Amino acid sequence: SIICTASVAGLRSGAGGPAYTASKAGVINLVRIGAQQLTGSNVRCNAICPGLIETGMTEFIYSKAREKGFEDKIGQLNPMQRGGVPNEIAEAALFLASDRSSYVNGHALVVDGGLTSSHPYARQRFGQTAT
Repeated sequence: SIICTASVAGLRSGAGGPAYTASKAGVINLVRIGAQQLTGSNVRCNAICPGLIETGMTEFIYSKAREKGFEDKIGQLNPMQRGGVPNEIAEAALFLASDRSSYVNGHALVVDGGLTSSHPYARQRFGQTAT
């Protein structure tokens, strides 16, 4: 199993800078191409698309939020209303590496607390529709 790290930024605009977004979109398409190119090899090729995860890359965001007392605002745009932790990405990778995902191939698995389920500024509440 080949597992690449992409990002929700590769799926939607506004989740990263232009170069980062374009590169992550490229990773997503690369795993799709890989799935096709590896036909018959019994090798699966997938990507994980993390949302906001507390890592070295996002340390500045988390540090500033904590410094200003806005830690509760981290991840507020996703339905889980929190940022993710590295272990949640590791669990997704373990799933993709295991036989439990034996029929998952050419897929970009989103692990983002639901951020990409809707436009974050027009989140629909249960039982309501956007106006």
